[in-house]
Amino acid sequence: MNIVILSRNANLYSTARLVEEGEDRGHEMEVIDPLKCDIIIEKEKPTIYYKDRYLDYVDAIVPRIGASVTFFGCAVVRQFEMMNVFTSVTSDAIIRSRDKLRSFQRLSKAGIGMPKTVFTNYSRDVEEVIEHVGGTPVIIKLLEGTQGLGVVLAETRNAAESVLEAFNGLQARALVQEYIAEAKGADLRALVVDGHVVGAMKRQGREGEFRSNLHRGGSAEIVKLTEAEIKVAMKASRALKLPVCGVDMLQSSRGPLLLEVNSTPGLEGIEQATGKNIAKNIITYIERNRR
Repeated sequence: MNIVILSRNANLYSTARLVEEGEDRGHEMEVIDPLKCDIIIEKEKPTIYYKDRYLDYVDAIVPRIGASVTFFGCAVVRQFEMMNVFTSVTSDAIIRSRDKLRSFQRLSKAGIGMPKTVFTNYSRDVEEVIEHVGGTPVIIKLLEGTQGLGVVLAETRNAAESVLEAFNGLQARALVQEYIAEAKGADLRALVVDGHVVGAMKRQGREGEFRSNLHRGGSAEIVKLTEAEIKVAMKASRALKLPVCGVDMLQSSRGPLLLEVNSTPGLEGIEQATGKNIAKNIITYIERNRR
């Protein structure tokens, strides 16, 4: 097959690994920057032009669309869909997962446990918002934040009110979430491919850091998920219609609580922590479904 990885940087670990595994399995692999694509809309003939050629030979794509280029990146993915090209993750699913509020609403409807979360439209009554999640400490998250950016732990009522008032003043939309103390700065990342958990790791934030993201200096180790944790990961994947995704959970006294579902999960941390070939799982998923 001719498989295209939509990525802005061919040297990124995840992109390079997908190319490596695809080539090992005999496919023609190509990395294309979605921002350099021209979308040509014409009656019954949707096409994409890239540099000096039309991309009318592509069999499948793997979107590696960063959060900062979601709008145009998803437009490119959607155009490939109009051209009947198989995609490992659809444009609608990416957009759904990037909207934290929308995804939380869908996940809640699906019966998935998560920390109690409140969203309000620039409410001035921040004290009431804090009470809705059980009081301080609370986690305050920007709706557009990624990799731990835009996430604040407010340990006191005054701190929470100051952060919320600052976000409100900037008209930055934020969620307020209960703080799960027993998680102790750690979370679980389950990698789902084609409805199955193919790898899992436990991420631990560095000392004094409540965020466990590896980009923020956290560490990772392989972990064996419980049946309840596997069930949450698979249920979240189905609820957001994301056949390939990273599902982040907290371990709590009331069972696993879902934090976030990532439509473009990085492969470096989980492959190194688990020793598993996640990139190969993604390529074989494309093979099964493209046929």
